[in-house]
Formats: sequence, C-alpha cells, structure tokens
Amino acid sequence: QVQLVESGGGLVQAGGSLRLSCAASGRTFSYAMAWFRQAPGKEREFVATNRWSGGSTYYADSVKGRFTISRDNAKNTVYLQMNSLKPEDTAVYYCAAGTWGTEASGYEYWGQGTQVTVSS
Repeated sequence: QVQLVESGGGLVQAGGSLRLSCAASGRTFSYAMAWFRQAPGKEREFVATNRWSGGSTYYADSVKGRFTISRDNAKNTVYLQMNSLKPEDTAVYYCAAGTWGTEASGYEYWGQGTQVTVSS
C-alpha cells in the first residue's frame, strides 16, 4: 500500500513560482511518480512523470521548460517546481504512483490534491 500527501499549493501571481511536494509512504521504490492536474470543468490531465529509479522524466508540452519534477529518495518525496506560472495553470494538482506513462489509468495511488491558483 502506498500513501501520498501533497503540499505546497497556494495563490500566486502570473509569472511567479511555486514548489509542490508529495510525501510518499509505503513501497514506492518500483513505481513511477507523476503529477496530474484538474481544472474546474475539465478532465484530469498529465503534467509530468519521473521513474523512482534511474531518474527518467517526461513532461506535458504545456509545461515543458517551466516545470521540473524531481525526487529525494532519502525523504521519499517528489517535487514539482513550477516557474513562470500562467493563469491557465490554475488547477488542483495531484500526485500519483504507478506505471510509467501519461494516462491517469496507469497510476494506482493518488494523493488528495493541492490547489494552485494563478492570478493574472
């Protein structure tokens, strides 16, 4: 069983930065860790993913060059550094653990989500 707890969301002006954290507990060493987001009235969409071992990463085109996913194995924590934020980045951000990929169906475990709001 894997438990995920996100933190770090908040309100920021356009152009600003936030860093989200996802603290994981349980057997996470074999899973890819990912971030998804869901804006009001929209489907959940892939943001970034990172293999727990090996460090391979993959980003959605909409965030490439602005967001960075990383992890601290010692702390069992995954981060999402978000720079140059835009109003369209406003969403609830979810951490997930599962199979490497960009589809939500490939991830078995989910956190409760953290709200990110970017004002114009």
